[in-house]
Amino acid sequence: MIKLLQKLYQSHHKNGSRLRQSLLEVERGKLLSRWIGENKKVLDLGCRDGTLTRHFIKNNQVTGADIDIHALKFAKKTYKIDVHQVDLNSSLPFVNEEFDVIVMGEVLEHLPYWGITLPEVKRILKRDGILVGSIPLAYHIQDRVRVLRGKKLLISGDPTHVQFLSYDDFIYKVRAYFDIKDIVVLQGGKGWKSKFPKFFARNIAFCLENI
Repeated sequence: MIKLLQKLYQSHHKNGSRLRQSLLEVERGKLLSRWIGENKKVLDLGCRDGTLTRHFIKNNQVTGADIDIHALKFAKKTYKIDVHQVDLNSSLPFVNEEFDVIVMGEVLEHLPYWGITLPEVKRILKRDGILVGSIPLAYHIQDRVRVLRGKKLLISGDPTHVQFLSYDDFIYKVRAYFDIKDIVVLQGGKGWKSKFPKFFARNIAFCLENI
């Protein structure tokens, strides 16, 4: 299965031609770095080639993990971090309470079985450790108009997305495992729209605490 998934994502990543590309890299990098802080043991799950990871390497012990072994090789060579190939739909190869921080940036929307992944994340995260990352949302105003026009609900045209969550869906799912420390709207909720994230937010960053 892991070889099949690796082949799928290598094709999705266009066999390396999308290296050094990361959605909202600067915005997410600054925000996640602030949440993470320094002198932490950090695991970046779904790190790909390390483009986002590099923003929080300084003064932290960072491990990158992904299904795409070629992207991982690039991350290891370029940013000098430890890397592991993992299947996020199964058990993770780390010991209990190993990390202070786990990062999942634009990853959760690709995972069909949160009931497998999130308990594993919780297991390897220290008590009071944090899970940070970002996720695109569905069912905002633009998506609702899209559906009314008879078009498919497909976020960013990405066929590897299998989770289409509203703002409330996301909160409901993660609260089963973590406390919510902060949520920041990255797309779709600037200015006065920030008061109504349920209707306008298209992408959010989150900081969750292990309980």
